[in-house]
Amino acid sequence: MTDQPQKIFDGHNDILLKLLDECKADPVKGFFSPREGQHIDLQSAQQGGFAGGLFAMFIPPEDGKSYGKAPSQTYAIGETNKMIRLLRDIQKASEGQVTICKSVAEIEDAFARNQMAPVLHIEGAEAVMPDLSNLENLYKEGLRSLGPVWSRENDFAYGVPFKFPASPDTGPGLKEAGVELVKACNQLGIAIDLSHINEKGFWDVAKHSDKPLIASHSNAHAKCQSTRNLLDKQLDAIKETGGIAGLNFGTIFLNPKGVADSTVPLSIMVDQVKYLVDRMGIDHVGIGSDYDGTGVPNEVNSTAKLPNLVNALRDSGFDQDELDKIAHKNWFRVLRDTWGE
Repeated sequence: MTDQPQKIFDGHNDILLKLLDECKADPVKGFFSPREGQHIDLQSAQQGGFAGGLFAMFIPPEDGKSYGKAPSQTYAIGETNKMIRLLRDIQKASEGQVTICKSVAEIEDAFARNQMAPVLHIEGAEAVMPDLSNLENLYKEGLRSLGPVWSRENDFAYGVPFKFPASPDTGPGLKEAGVELVKACNQLGIAIDLSHINEKGFWDVAKHSDKPLIASHSNAHAKCQSTRNLLDKQLDAIKETGGIAGLNFGTIFLNPKGVADSTVPLSIMVDQVKYLVDRMGIDHVGIGSDYDGTGVPNEVNSTAKLPNLVNALRDSGFDQDELDKIAHKNWFRVLRDTWGE
């Protein structure tokens, strides 16, 4: 072991929306120091080895209540632009400590310089025009990862609703516009995230995509029977395409009882990682924390506490090369393959 924490590239977090929701007076300032109930801040991230990841732009309901209904496109575009501006403002205020990245080469350079390396990700493509007319512009703005749906229907596909215990086979898959979205993302070099899509949608993406299958923040259904988790046959498909599944820290996706419980022990997280590795191999498992988007175990409820998970994985038998793969190298390989570098 070294004095420096294991560097982690995280497949999913919701800090941008949390800052806009809860730090309205100065969301940029809210990113730089610890705050009660907030998982990610720069100080804690540097302490715990959180070195970058896919920073989600999720659009909440316009009325603040109807999460099952997709927001209007005008609203979605406006909120997405707010989050893009926020991340750019954070980068500017960081004075070189945060660098928005658009390639794996840039991420690796940021890692080497001890800079945080965020990448823009859209969670639920409501901000994308159904005719895809603004997708290329979003790419130019820095978008490098996109989930066609959150857990609700939109113009592109049907999201998987939150149910337990239940199968992810909950309805139809990709719509015609969704098929075109997948093809366009492949062509541009935008990763397609399958974590909130239902089973039929998963297989539709697998059929129409020529890139590795990615579930940025989903666990094994065999260990926790949430609709949001992945069946063994889905895990097999991810392996076959050279893809990745990122361990979701959300207690409702870890707890075998399917209920929120912040006392979920690290051993349950380790069991999930071991199951994913046993099923897919060490090259196809990463981290996808879902920080600041859901409740997580007390032992990892801040990026400062990430060494607790790393040490638990090490104590369970993972060697340093395997830890490096889970922590960031697998993400680098998959994103490089997906982005066409």
